[in-house]
Amino acid sequence: MNRRSTVDAALSWLRHCCLLNLIYLVICILVNWSKCLAYKRNGSCYKLHNLITPFWLTICCFLQFSCLAGMAAESQTESGNCSAWAAKDPSGVLSPHSFNRRTVRHDDVSLRITHCGVCYADVIWTKNRHNDSVYPLVPGHEIAGVVTEVGSDVKGFKLGDHVAVGTYVNSCRDCDNCNSFLENHCSKFVFTFNGVDTDGTVTKGGYSSHIVVHERYCYKIPDGYPLEKAAPLVCAGITVYTPMMRHNMKQPGKSLGVVGLGGLGHMAVKFGKAFGLKVTVLSTSESKRDEAISLLGADNFVVSSDIRQMESLKNSLDFIVDTASGDHPFDPYLALLKVGGIMALVGFPGEIRVHPATLNLGARTLSGSVTGGTKDTQEMINFCTANKIYPDIELIKIDYINEALERLVNRDVRYRFVIDIESSLK
Repeated sequence: MNRRSTVDAALSWLRHCCLLNLIYLVICILVNWSKCLAYKRNGSCYKLHNLITPFWLTICCFLQFSCLAGMAAESQTESGNCSAWAAKDPSGVLSPHSFNRRTVRHDDVSLRITHCGVCYADVIWTKNRHNDSVYPLVPGHEIAGVVTEVGSDVKGFKLGDHVAVGTYVNSCRDCDNCNSFLENHCSKFVFTFNGVDTDGTVTKGGYSSHIVVHERYCYKIPDGYPLEKAAPLVCAGITVYTPMMRHNMKQPGKSLGVVGLGGLGHMAVKFGKAFGLKVTVLSTSESKRDEAISLLGADNFVVSSDIRQMESLKNSLDFIVDTASGDHPFDPYLALLKVGGIMALVGFPGEIRVHPATLNLGARTLSGSVTGGTKDTQEMINFCTANKIYPDIELIKIDYINEALERLVNRDVRYRFVIDIESSLK
């Protein structure tokens, strides 16, 4: 018998004990009251020792009710209204968990989660790599699902809508960044999981049965777009789409280099081809040549560790999107840009070293970017729908998540794990 079953059984037994004691206490009080009246009629004194039994029964009932209340509260906390899988400590191992989601407020949307993508950020925070993880931790910020409830003031969503929730679930909604739909740069930006919301609660992510969010941070998925494919768009997709649009890469005939061919890189290739760009994939692994060209439709493939191949590409690219998070040199990639070329960094390498001449002599730009604002995210989802752009995914069940995270660490995924929450989370 597990802990939850034990608590429930104890609660049931304690309720019966309390009921029996209450009945006995009432009987004792009535009996002693009748005795008291009889003594009064006879003109004799009531004997105080007759109060011992009801006195002790009262104390027992009080203690039992206190224990009952405490155990009931514990049972409610353990059962909660939301099923999930969570990491309980820095080992990062996930197991079944339950907790309470907030009730829907006037401007909230509640959705039943059907799918959740698996991002490397899930590994980072479940294992407390930044020393700020709060356990139990429910990861997941690539969420897709179906609207089940809307607040009284919500106008943009209705029951049954297909929607997505991305990397953040709140911001101040009042600063210059929020007013410019750059909520991802708001100083009060709240992460979808392991973030601290405005009410002081720690956010819990999409490895769960449902989520409640302010309508601003919920995105509509057009009819016909598969929910399992939509989930990675709100992290992997928007992370590369944002800098590509900001730097005006939607110019047919121009050339794009994509560094890295993982979850982000493969989406950059897809967007590049949809924009009409000539796309070159740059990877340290020769084994990815076939999938880059045959599967994703890239025009060229270069092994970045091969000096000759890199030399042949110098001064030939208009844009580069660098998705690699492992430490790597930047000068060799920047040297591939034409005069005035732009390299957008969306990965998180440990250190960046660039020789000033590499930038200055070619008037090149090295720019950073992280996820995207709400307006860009909805635009990106609509663009993917209109152009039939779909992430390549491996659909898994929730009980496979620990193996999936290990495979993700070992770069053994093409190109995004997506958890089938609806059919596997019980």
